[in-house]
Amino acid sequence: MMPNLIDKIGDWNPQLLRELKGRLKFFNVAIAVATSILLQLVVFLYQLREYPGDKYSLTGTYCHLRETYNQQYNLLGRQLNLLSQQLDNYQRIKPSNPAILTTLKIRHQEATTAFHKFNKYLSNNYCPQNEIDWQLWWRDHWEYIFLTFSVIFVFTLLVAGTYLLINDLAKEETRGTLNFIRLSPQSETSILTGKLLGVPSLIYLVILVAVPLHLLAGHSAQIASSYILSYYAILAASCIFFYSAALLFGLISRLFSGFQPWLGSGTVLLFLFTAMGFASSSSSNILNNSTAWIRLFAPWDTINYLFPNLLHVYNGSQLNSLEFFFLPLGKNVVSVVGFHLLNLGLCSYGILQALKRCFRNPQASIISKGQSYLLVAFCQVMMWGFSLQYWQNNANFDEQVGANLVYLAIYNLGLVFSLIAVLSPHRQDIQDWARYRHQEVSSRKSVWRDLIWAEKSPALVAIAINLAIVTIPLLVWISITSVFDTDYSQNLADNNFDRFKVLLAVALSISIIMIYATITQLILLLKTPKRSFWAIGTIGAVTFLPLMILEVLGISSWKYPTVWLFSIYPWAAIQYSGATTIFMAFLAQFSVLALLNFQLTKQVRLVGESATKALLAGR
Repeated sequence: MMPNLIDKIGDWNPQLLRELKGRLKFFNVAIAVATSILLQLVVFLYQLREYPGDKYSLTGTYCHLRETYNQQYNLLGRQLNLLSQQLDNYQRIKPSNPAILTTLKIRHQEATTAFHKFNKYLSNNYCPQNEIDWQLWWRDHWEYIFLTFSVIFVFTLLVAGTYLLINDLAKEETRGTLNFIRLSPQSETSILTGKLLGVPSLIYLVILVAVPLHLLAGHSAQIASSYILSYYAILAASCIFFYSAALLFGLISRLFSGFQPWLGSGTVLLFLFTAMGFASSSSSNILNNSTAWIRLFAPWDTINYLFPNLLHVYNGSQLNSLEFFFLPLGKNVVSVVGFHLLNLGLCSYGILQALKRCFRNPQASIISKGQSYLLVAFCQVMMWGFSLQYWQNNANFDEQVGANLVYLAIYNLGLVFSLIAVLSPHRQDIQDWARYRHQEVSSRKSVWRDLIWAEKSPALVAIAINLAIVTIPLLVWISITSVFDTDYSQNLADNNFDRFKVLLAVALSISIIMIYATITQLILLLKTPKRSFWAIGTIGAVTFLPLMILEVLGISSWKYPTVWLFSIYPWAAIQYSGATTIFMAFLAQFSVLALLNFQLTKQVRLVGESATKALLAGR
């Protein structure tokens, strides 16, 4: 039977068979099974440390007499506190009749003695075994085991699995076998699936051996089977997402050499710990903003929604009030789990498309220009969807969006700069494209089509389209909000915003980002080595150095707003600048952008012409 199974696995996925043969050896399997059994034993025995034995307290959680003794303890404590307050008051006012004070002292001494005697009684007497609620104790005991393994499964699969996948790709790259895999007739999907299923196979084995105890603990703790299956679905979806991201990171991070596995798995570990801290926070509105989307990539919030005691948050999960475009996602389990799985599924599919591009051709960009438009549009839908939620303490639509503008600006700025780095082609690619353009009879329409869709063409038009996608929701909000209305603005102190100035500030932001994108493309056209590092260093310098210099020199935005209008953050100076000044700054930036694009066009033409002349000279 085993040879037949191996043959079927080999026929279905040869890469999976290769990975399993290299890992599922007797010694490795024995170590994995022994580790899982030992872990289960440790968890089970650790939970038995609070076993209610012969010396179980009368006020313990599982003692039936606990309520009676707690009531008597609280009654004696309240009497003692009341007498202490009365005694302090009378000692402060010094009554004319000393007998009252003497009587109070006697009563206070009697209450103190009774309280101490009761405490001594509780210390010297224990709950009878027949008064212990064993059924409740065993249910809680199994629940603790279930929740403990739920956390262990997440960390083990995501962190250890990520490390193994990245380390495997690094070893394949070092040995040179990765290129042989690329040249194999298998499809990219088949090879990547074999990696995802085969490389962490020993981790899967450790978890599978512990699953029976996990299921037994869940059913013994009276947890619904649908909730347990939902947990496994979330865990599987999280593994697919993080493992796909790990493979992509392993393919594009060759410069980190042997540090890749530690960097990737360490990042995942830090993200999981950070998300766990937020999920266990007592803040009720921590998910009522666009950061909720980032939080949902970690499974903690959804798992805590299924099992409220998981992170010791006994006041209910924060997902209960979660909304998406005002749709109440947190009202039932189906919507919460379904949306979580949908989010991870769509993101995993996007990563898979990037993997297919990078696997066969390591020099290709992670995504194409067409895929970048879909990515940016998807990010806008998700970020704006979580920005528009009903808040009990802030239900105004304008205030909701206004409170999220900083988050949206940071997310989109990072997204656009990442796209500039990914989409901008290097000199050789533009040379190939320019050579093709010179060889073919072209029209204006085909040139624009190439600039929008062709991968080797300059990325300026694609960056502009992505900026338009980012800006459209913001322009819609600016057009319908009442924040910039004259009547509303007059009711706010020190408010100097109006709709026209805000639109000009949006144009300023777009123009400065386009200037940075053009500078990046010009640097990548140079013949100097390590053009990518020069581009990153230059953009980083022109982005952050001006802000640092302005802060060091004390040139604040309210004193010198004109200077700040030319920085990456012109919004800081809008309130203190006139519309004419902002418009003039925009014209100046637009002029710089036009000159840079003229120079870029000239350089592209020269690159194409020089390549054509070289070909002709070779004949």
